[in-house]
Amino acid sequence: MAERTYSIENTIAALAEAKKYSTLRDILSTMNPSDLASVFEELDNPSALPRLFRLLPKELAAEAFVEMESETQELLIQGFSDTELKEVVDELYVDDAVDLVEEMPSNVVKRILRQADAETRRLINEMLKYPEDSAGSIMTTEFVSLRPKMTVEEAEKRIRRTGVDKATINTCYVTDQGKLIGAISIRTLLLSDHDAVISDIMEENVISVTTTDDQEDVAQAFSKYNFSAMPVVDKEGRLVGVVTVDDAMDVMEEEATEDMEIMAGMSPSERPYLHTGVVETWKARITWLLPLMLSAALTGFVLNHYEGQLSSCLVLSAFIPLLCSTAGNSGTQASVAIIRGLALDELDMSNLGEVIWKELRVALLCGVCLAAANFVKMIAVDMALLHNGVTVGVAAAVCLTLVVVVLFAKLVGCSLPILAGKLGFDPAVIASPVVSSIVDVLSLLVYFRVAALLLPELRG
Repeated sequence: MAERTYSIENTIAALAEAKKYSTLRDILSTMNPSDLASVFEELDNPSALPRLFRLLPKELAAEAFVEMESETQELLIQGFSDTELKEVVDELYVDDAVDLVEEMPSNVVKRILRQADAETRRLINEMLKYPEDSAGSIMTTEFVSLRPKMTVEEAEKRIRRTGVDKATINTCYVTDQGKLIGAISIRTLLLSDHDAVISDIMEENVISVTTTDDQEDVAQAFSKYNFSAMPVVDKEGRLVGVVTVDDAMDVMEEEATEDMEIMAGMSPSERPYLHTGVVETWKARITWLLPLMLSAALTGFVLNHYEGQLSSCLVLSAFIPLLCSTAGNSGTQASVAIIRGLALDELDMSNLGEVIWKELRVALLCGVCLAAANFVKMIAVDMALLHNGVTVGVAAAVCLTLVVVVLFAKLVGCSLPILAGKLGFDPAVIASPVVSSIVDVLSLLVYFRVAALLLPELRG
């Protein structure tokens, strides 16, 4: 696929340079909107973008425009005349127009709104009032509504008359005085008698979301119910829009990306990696690296406090990385599993006891297994072959510490995300960086305490 795209880009660039616009029009008009967007974004000559975009049929041009990154969209808008901009805006669904307005600088937004018709401007301004990341902010108002007393024949006529510009017609919604009372699929309509009444054949138990529901919850509902569209109602139950499956998929991708970046200790970014500047990337990372570095100072304080013990048995220091690394990995394993369960609504605060009980048993099995393997390694390799000062007592102290720190790490890793979610924080924030910082300190405290109990040279 990469080779094919590269070939198309070179072909388009060569044809554009040779001004073979007729051939270009034939090639571009057969391409998928997503592929067109990718090709336009990779062109070496951005100034040619408006000229190539003008070769596309209006509907295809609008679909490709929606798929482009905001930087490419801005370049195109700057090269458009007012008439051309109006044609693009008129072809956009309202939710796509809202996304465009949210991502453009103010001077570009003013141009877009000037070219939109009065009804589109009203809808855009209305949707911009909904909370960010809510169902209302990602819904479209372009859907087909039917009346309960309509016959199937009347419903089909309405769909043919109004459905051309709708975001989806696979499912139509039945309203009575604006309130959502049912839903009916095109399949049901086609297989029903023409004189059947909509209220008799519609599905009455309609699952819907409200305008203020979190967009991540909406996306999860799509996954759970396998919907192609989800109706959105206001507080009074009036149907105000629908969320389509393509918007739900975008939300899933955004949320997954955000969680991965937070779990890696980075501030989330909505822009692709190669389109993000060095300074912007630095800002996203340094804001996490600084506090994590400062939190690591606690590890230094612990080491300084037990400096006397280390000087009495220097070989203990050789196993600090092993203990901290194992504890950190154990805590991260547990936290990632729990964060996934929270994201999929498999877990909540009521499951905290079950989660802790399960993770403690898993931790015990993991800890004993790791300790046994490490004890054999320390006796057979460190003590017998390397002669680096390891004794049976040191091996016992390290391995017993392993069991305890794995237990602590699993406990911290599984409980903190659930508690964070209960307190209103993002559970992903409690992932690997935070968990690792906590368990590093706990590992050292346990290590020196166990060593002091088992090794005579450290007592007194």
